[in-house]
Formats: sequence, C-alpha cells, structure tokens
Amino acid sequence: MSTIAVYSCPRQRNPARRTEMTDTPTTPMSHRQVLEAMSGLLLGLFVAVLSSTVVSNALPRILTDLHGGESAYTWVITAALLSLTASTPIWGKLSDLVSKKLLVQIALVIYIFSSALAGLSQNTGELIACRILQGIGAGGVTALAQICLASMVSPRERGRYSGYFGAVFALATIGGPLIGGVIVDTSWLGWRWCFYVGIPFSLIAILVLQRTLHLPVVKRKAKIDYLGALLVTAAVSLLMIWISLAGKNYAWVSWQTAAMVGGGLVLAVLFVLNESRAAEPIIPLHLFRHRTVTLASIASILVGVGMYGATTFLSQYFQLAKEKSPTMAGILTLPMILGLAVSSMVAGRLITKYGKWKAFLVAGTFLLAVGFGLLGTVRSDTSYGLLSLYMAAAGIGLGLTMQNLVLAVQNTVPRGELGAASSVVTFFRTTGGAMGVSALGALLANRVTHFLTQNLTAAHIHPGAGAAALGGGEIPDLHKLPAPLVPLVTDAFGHGVGMVFLVAAPFALLSFLVVLMIREVPLRTAHQEAAVAPTLELAKEG
Repeated sequence: MSTIAVYSCPRQRNPARRTEMTDTPTTPMSHRQVLEAMSGLLLGLFVAVLSSTVVSNALPRILTDLHGGESAYTWVITAALLSLTASTPIWGKLSDLVSKKLLVQIALVIYIFSSALAGLSQNTGELIACRILQGIGAGGVTALAQICLASMVSPRERGRYSGYFGAVFALATIGGPLIGGVIVDTSWLGWRWCFYVGIPFSLIAILVLQRTLHLPVVKRKAKIDYLGALLVTAAVSLLMIWISLAGKNYAWVSWQTAAMVGGGLVLAVLFVLNESRAAEPIIPLHLFRHRTVTLASIASILVGVGMYGATTFLSQYFQLAKEKSPTMAGILTLPMILGLAVSSMVAGRLITKYGKWKAFLVAGTFLLAVGFGLLGTVRSDTSYGLLSLYMAAAGIGLGLTMQNLVLAVQNTVPRGELGAASSVVTFFRTTGGAMGVSALGALLANRVTHFLTQNLTAAHIHPGAGAAALGGGEIPDLHKLPAPLVPLVTDAFGHGVGMVFLVAAPFALLSFLVVLMIREVPLRTAHQEAAVAPTLELAKEG
C-alpha cells in the first residue's frame, strides 16, 4: 500500500496539486472504468434491495407456516428497516475514516451470515431477529454504494450514473417478488430459499469488488461516536414499537403511549446534545446549516413513508384482495417498477446533460402524491387497467425522487463529508419508511377488522366469524376459508389497503411542498470539486 501525503497550503495555485487533494483519482476515469468499478457496487445494491423485496410476496405464506399474525407481518419488514436505519449513519461516518471497499465487503459478509440464519428460523421471533442483522448488512451496502460513486465521479456526471442505481433498484424490486413468488410456489424449494437465494449474489459481489473497486482511503485519526449510535437506535426503536402496538395492545391515549413517546423524545434530545459535543458525531449537526440538506432530509422522511408502504402493502392487496398467487402478485406490480426504472434512467441522463435537477424532484414528488391518492381509491374489484395507471404514476414519481435527493445533498457539502451527508438522506428516508410501515401496518390491521365486521353484519353472519376468518389475527389462507366468507375477506383487505394509500398520499404532497423550497445549485464538475477539496492524507486501496 502506497501513501500519498498532501500538505495544506492556503495559497496553493497549482491545479494539478489541488487535484491531489480530492478523494477521487487524479486521472479522470473513463466511462468504461467507472462502469467496471460500479459493477460490484450494483451487484451488492441488487442484493441489499432483494433482501426486502424477495420476501414481500412470500410473507403471507411464510407467516402462515410460522403461525404469525398481521403484527408479525409488519415487524418482519420493519425490523430490517429499523436496523438499516440505525446503522446507516454509522456506515456513512466510517466511510469518511477508513476503506470504503473494505466496509462494503464487511456489510456483504454480515448479509450472508444473517441470510443463512434467517433461512433456518423456526418461529417469527427468530425470523425477526435475523432480519435485524440482515438490515445492518443491507444498510451498509445501500449507503456505501452511493458514497463510493460520489468518490469516483463529479456531481455533474453523477446524475448519469445514478440512473444505473435506479435501474438496479427497479430490477431488484421486479426480480425480488417474482423470485420469492416462484420459490414459495415451488414445492421442492420452500420459502426458506427466499433467504438463501441472495447468498451467491453476495459472494460474487465481494469477489467483483475486490478486483474492480480501487478508491483512495482517507487516513486520519478519529473516534467513533458509539454513544450517539446507541441513542439514535434506542430513540427510533422505542417510537417504532409504540406505533406498532398502539391501538391494538393498548389505547393510543394511555400511559404506555405517554411513556414510549416521552422516552423516545428524551432519547432524541439526548442524541442531539451528544452530537453537538462529540468529536466525530454520527450525524454532524452543522450539516443542517445547509438549507438543501435540511429540506432534503425532511423530504426523504416523507417520501420514505410512501415508498416502503407501497412495496409492502401492494403485495398483500394482490394476494388477499385479488386472490393472486405470490408469483402473479409480483408480475402485477410491473407498471410501478417499470415506471421507476425508466424515469430514473432518463432523468439521470438529462441531469448530466443540463446540470439541472430540481425540476425532476418537483415533478417526482407531485406524481408520487397523485399516484398514492389514486391508489387510495382502490377496492377489491378495481380493474387492473386503472391499477396499472395508478402504479405507474407512483413508480415514475419514486424514480424521479429517490436518487436525486441524495444527489442534491452531495452537490452541497464538502467532499470530506460526502459519506456522512449521503447517509443522512438515506437515514431519514429509511426512518420515514420504518415508521410508515409500522403505522400503516397497524392501520391496515385495524381497518381490515373493521370492514370485515361490517361485511359480516351486512351478510347476516355472526361477527365472531371474523376472528375465525382471520385466524385469530393471523394472515388468512383464502383457500382454507369457507366459500361464503372469501368475498367478504377480500373486500375487507381491498378496502383496507386503499385506506393505507389514502393516508400515505398527504405525506407525498408535503414532500412536494418541501422540495419547492429547495434552492437549486448547478451541479459541480470535477474541476470545480478539485478547487474546493479539503486537505487530507490519502492511501490507495489495493
């Protein structure tokens, strides 16, 4: 390993010398070289996204086998989002201090280990615990992929390559439900292969990264803010547990609510106080002096609520309201995923060509709000033609929004803080997603029970049959229900999922209003970045 020492000189006028101060290669990488270096990152990102989408269509079958209920359905998704959320700023901060390539590979190893354990789970408790560990690995890959890209190319060129990330995200979102559906529909495989299937991809990604990803390493002494990591994890966890259980295990207005909400807010305040004093804070508070960082973080929370809710509850809609198999449920979501993929690729190329990005964020959040509002009107008998249009609008909105919020922040902060700043956006997006899935999952369970009771009463069937129809709160197996009950259950789930999207729509509308207030700054070029790069000591990775 060779070391390049770079010394500070405020009046340095040598352009070549200034270029050495960046954490990008001194010689610009060709398009082919960037793609080669990105190949392992994209494969790793595919695995990280696959970890959540591959189980989405399989979860009703998995939880039927493990005797899990609606709360378990929500927590299998939420547990991974929670650990992903809490670990994201830690991964981002570490990337500013040590080898980015090593961190990505460590994250993939964690993913492999946790996936193997998840496949061996014997009950929902074990599965949720393994999902927590899986989320830590996925969080590392998701955050570090964007950070590594930021180290390779300038913001102006980054829009072009961000499109590839959007396309891979869409591919994993398409492939995940389809793979998961085929696995659970294939008797000689079984649902456990939903977790094993990502392991070969992870191993290949590690090998590809070792050969293709060669980035400089920022070398400086620093302390990891372990207390900050603990406080933010505890605050988010406590609030999420409250959202998941309120209204079911205890009333929304109760001493449990007061204790959990109060405790979560106290922990959040302690976290902020700790970050203001820490030598190397997990989330540097001074980043929020940048208006773009603050507004993009708020928008990310609001977008996250809808983004994760859409992918989570559409699966339930097609299986439990439309009586489709897990495989077909994946195929039927194609309009949303294709909209996401195409819009992400097209927007990325246009952003690189013109250097402007705000219009895409404005259009994206607007379409997201419209799409969710329209999805809020769905019922079990809604035609697939209308559903396709609604899903496509939401998918295009997501494709125009997700990557570009990160790009806007990366274009704002100094290069030495790219890791922390990028992870902040991801952190708030997954926080919104985790909270949203928990809250919307609780809402769905409540509304399904309510609408099913109404349906039973209207059909002159004793409401007590509702508990039997839902298996005591478990995910129902429509094939095992008495024929007269099936249309009543499907109608209840169709109406319930519609209510979920109707509640999610205002969050997307708020994100549209927030994005309007972001001030657009033209994307920096590699030359401009070199001129403002911080003074660092660099070491080239092997």
